Amino acid sequence: MSDDKQILLKWIEEDRDRLVTFFSDFIRAKSPNPPGDTVHAAETAEKVLKQEGLDYERIAPQANMPNIIASFGGEAGDGKHLVLNGHIDVFPASGDKTPEGRDAFSGDVEDGWVYGRGASDMKAGTTASLFTYIYLNRLRDRLKGRLSLTMVSDEETLGPWGAQYLLENHPDAPGDCCLNGEPSSAQTILFSERGFLWLEFTVKTDGAHGSFGHTPYKNAVKLSTKIFEELEELTNLQVEVPAEIADGVQESKAILTQFSGEDAAERIGKVQLSIGRIEGGTKVNMMPSKCVFEADFRIPLGLTKAELLAKVHEIVEKYPQLSVKEINGADPSWSDPNDEMIDIIRSNVRELRGFEPARMVSLGATDCRLWRFRDIPAFCYGPSPSTMATVDEKLEIEDFLHTVRSHVLSAYDYLTADRS
Repeated sequence: MSDDKQILLKWIEEDRDRLVTFFSDFIRAKSPNPPGDTVHAAETAEKVLKQEGLDYERIAPQANMPNIIASFGGEAGDGKHLVLNGHIDVFPASGDKTPEGRDAFSGDVEDGWVYGRGASDMKAGTTASLFTYIYLNRLRDRLKGRLSLTMVSDEETLGPWGAQYLLENHPDAPGDCCLNGEPSSAQTILFSERGFLWLEFTVKTDGAHGSFGHTPYKNAVKLSTKIFEELEELTNLQVEVPAEIADGVQESKAILTQFSGEDAAERIGKVQLSIGRIEGGTKVNMMPSKCVFEADFRIPLGLTKAELLAKVHEIVEKYPQLSVKEINGADPSWSDPNDEMIDIIRSNVRELRGFEPARMVSLGATDCRLWRFRDIPAFCYGPSPSTMATVDEKLEIEDFLHTVRSHVLSAYDYLTADRS
């Protein structure tokens, strides 16, 4: 390991208490989305940048959803531009208290763990981005190219005011590669993710008295259950994985089978459907004249949102009582599973922990897709997702510190690489 990298690891070890304290304070700075107010959390990060004497910009197209962006150029010559990305907002908590009576945003540090909503998703990863930027700035005379930090709001609701806004409006946001600390587990690097399609369906009928159960298609809820079955058939669509990522997808299936079983591995290549909300009816003895339900489709690699939506419309056209509205959606996205950043991360994890993380397709959505849609490689390497969004979210301190170390060393290698 080079002298510079040993210095970086020494700084992290010396800052161990500082890092954990900031991480804890960051969790305490509540930022659930919805409603999406991240001002306090953003100020918590800004305070550290000010302490380090580092310039940054606060960009807030929505006043209560500020984004932080900072950037500097390396002084050792030309090179590539690396963007560190993490989000400030978190899932809403299930309540003010956990089942054990702990505050949902406690930030408590106990027995080697840090507790509170956002510990895993993704205030650990965003802390890693922040301190990677801080540490590498101290070695800017050794770096080539450029390093940017983007700490964004509005990720959890897939809104336009966070990473998407920066990518469209700030020249330092795109870069040549994006490194993100979303929860992946130390054993996996996320190079790709499934797409998604969120739809709202409305079924309208004439309704009827409940005693006329023989009346066909008068009960909007009952008709909806028939439509559920037809929509579920879309999960049997045959999808072919693009050849250029076939080896990465196969590696994903192997690791998912190992840790979660064959059913989880099969999800990578299949459409997945979840009916997330249903509403209908006014009285027990009246056939509902209206039913509204929302469907969450996950789109496998090799199928586009438009192709899946066309299949949905084939079903809709069979039912004059049925209409559909798109809530949100995105195509699947991927980066080259053999990109240099994957090799860099693997090399550093091997040196730090003695194993190489596998390449993985993310089952959920991240901001990385927004870089990939611009043909910019983007990768997630972060802590365990095992407690993500649970009622008692928490993260092991050593898992958190591993994420910090891995990001710092990998960003350094990317910005000192000889590409001549």
